[in-house]
Parts: sequence; structure tokens; C-alpha cells
Amino acid sequence: MLLEKMCLNMKRILISAAVSAVAAAGITAVLYHVFHTPWLLTTAITAGTISYHLVMRLLVGGIVTITMHNHADYHKKCFQLSHLEEHLYSILKVKRWKNHLPTYAPESFSPEKHTFDEIAQAMCQSEIVHEINMALSFLPLLASLWFGSFAVFCITSIAAACFDLLFVIVQRYNRPRIVKIAEKQGNRKKKGKSMINML
Repeated sequence: MLLEKMCLNMKRILISAAVSAVAAAGITAVLYHVFHTPWLLTTAITAGTISYHLVMRLLVGGIVTITMHNHADYHKKCFQLSHLEEHLYSILKVKRWKNHLPTYAPESFSPEKHTFDEIAQAMCQSEIVHEINMALSFLPLLASLWFGSFAVFCITSIAAACFDLLFVIVQRYNRPRIVKIAEKQGNRKKKGKSMINML
């Protein structure tokens, strides 16, 4: 029940967290320039890093959605699950924990609102979003050139990338089953059309 509420409010939670982090980064940065207190600089950098990770994810999701509109060819090789992945996901016991992750846009994966073909395409788009997020998670490492603390930036970047990796794994794990259902639905429609044409 709690997870369902989180999924429904995920957009609101992320936007609120991003706004709060940006505000905290701005305020502490201004205070540091006034008082030159070291802990204010540390707080400003921390809030700024959190701001980047949250805002970047919102922007990437929005840009990819505007660009793709949940349309993707799930038959492409890059979206296919390899035998090695299947074995790896079995070892990781993805089936046990996959349903415990929140969903940013649950309506995009609802069979009540979309066909399974549309859901499979939305899953491909979601995978792309999280893969881009993973790559961009390491951009804050450049900040270590000015502020030092490379280890801190590295740890936060790896943690953020790993978080997105979980969603990539779940999308790739779930999609083959959805694609099978989508293909069955497609075959039924083709048979229905051919029967009508014969009449």
C-alpha cells in the first residue's frame, strides 16, 4: 500500500526534492560568500550535487519523452535479453525485489490504459532514460577539479548510477514477457482481419 502511494506521488516527490535541493544549494552558497564558514561550503557542495542528480533526471526524462513519445522498436538487438543476462538476473534474484522499486509514471505501464505493445515500447524508453542517467551521473566528477574530495564525488556518482541500473535491469527483465503478450495480441488481430477479408 505504501509503495503504491509512493508510485502515484513519485513525480511530486522528485520535483519537490529537486526544488528543495536547489533552494538549499543557493541559500548555503550565498551564506558561504557572506560568512566564509567551511561547513557552509560543504553543505552548498552537497546540496548542489544532490540538485544536479535530481534536476538532471527530471530533464532527461522530459527530453526523452518529448523526443520518443513512448515509441520504440523493441525488436532491436539492443533491447533483446541475452542468455548471459538471463543467468545474471537469476543469480541477482530480480524476481524477488523488482516489484519493490517505485515507478515514476505508472500510468505508462497500465494494461487498462495501454496495449501491451505500447507498454513494451514505454519500457524501452524507460530503459533509455535510465541508461542516459547512469552516464550523466559521473559528470559531477569534474567538480572535484575545483573543490577536491574526488572520493566523495566518485562515491555519490557510483551510488546514483547503480540506482538507475536497478531500473534498467527491471525493464530488461520484464520486457520479454510483455513482448510475448504483445505479439500474441498482434497475431490475434491479424487473424481477425484475415477472417473478415475472407467473408
